[in-house]
Amino acid sequence: MKLSSILLLPALLRSGLAYTELSDDTLRTLPRPGPDFDIKNGALLAPILRTRVPGTPGSEAVLDHFIDFFTAELPRWRITFQNSSQVTPVSNGKAVPFKNLIATRDPPWAKNEGDVGRLALVAHYDSKLTPEGFIGATDSAAPCAMLMHAARSIDAALTSKWDAIAAEGVESIDGLDEDAHKGVQILLLDGEEAFHFWTHDDSLYGARSLAEEWEGTMNAAMSTYKTPLHSIDLFVLLDLLGAKQPRIPSYFKTTHWAYKRMASAEHRLRKASLLKSDGKSFFPEAQKGEKDQWLGGYVEDDHVPFMARGVEVLHVIPNPFPSVWHKIEDDGEHLDIPTCEDWAVITTAFAAEWLDLEGHFETKQTKRSIHEDNETWAGEKTELFD
Repeated sequence: MKLSSILLLPALLRSGLAYTELSDDTLRTLPRPGPDFDIKNGALLAPILRTRVPGTPGSEAVLDHFIDFFTAELPRWRITFQNSSQVTPVSNGKAVPFKNLIATRDPPWAKNEGDVGRLALVAHYDSKLTPEGFIGATDSAAPCAMLMHAARSIDAALTSKWDAIAAEGVESIDGLDEDAHKGVQILLLDGEEAFHFWTHDDSLYGARSLAEEWEGTMNAAMSTYKTPLHSIDLFVLLDLLGAKQPRIPSYFKTTHWAYKRMASAEHRLRKASLLKSDGKSFFPEAQKGEKDQWLGGYVEDDHVPFMARGVEVLHVIPNPFPSVWHKIEDDGEHLDIPTCEDWAVITTAFAAEWLDLEGHFETKQTKRSIHEDNETWAGEKTELFD
């Protein structure tokens, strides 16, 4: 990503989306990554902490890690790829391959691609070519692991919600409440980093290709959403996360309400002592007003090709950048793991609230009720056989 003085004007916010806060009991139930974020052996994070320049074996290995994760742990998610190849300033005229992974979970009654509006949770998985051996732990190995954790954490609740709706006899998406039309996508993008020097041509390779392709891909004629691009209700981009005491500005007026929602989730988690990092808020601009400064396109990142086409963006990137930005020190040893874990939980809470999953997580109270029901049932069975 690059700091820029360009101001990109986002389109009008798609308003009216339902958004239900999680109860304190549900917040307490949200899982933490724990050992999965161990930098040496963690099942989610460790395999990403390696060089992964596009078109190299390291990149392929990390992509395989993502595929294995969704295939083994989240089989209900549909995995697709959007591939492109482009010549870079250092490739000597040869085309470099770029591979974007898209993992999608839509309601089971959505028969057509254009039936569902989606929350897109996004990070780039490539690492910078220089300095040699650059890992890019905050940039953006850790954000990728955070999204994997969030996807896994909401999966069962999504199933519970949709099973409950289906139990009412739903046969099609027509006539359902608005929240029943919601789906979610994890976009793991390739080629964000510049190979030589950041320009509009030498950067955002995967994002530029995907945004262009989705803009030109037409859904079925009677679809609610004209293209895959139109189906993105909100594009939430995580980048440069994993250092201590991040300060996330609210960059865009039209998504400030979503920024405040994420800030509220963090505040409630912190108030309930469910976060491990120090007590300073990651979101200091929740009270920002109309007359305050809005940075707009000050930071160029993977959101730019999407926002230029009218997609609404919540850019979760700190200002100032971490001190290790684009330095060899941006490795696993320089991550603050409590902060990484907190980001994973905050992202999970935000996604769960966006998708209206309150009441569909197995909370301690739910487990206790199930246990009590089982005990009652067992007692009744004993009496029957006495």
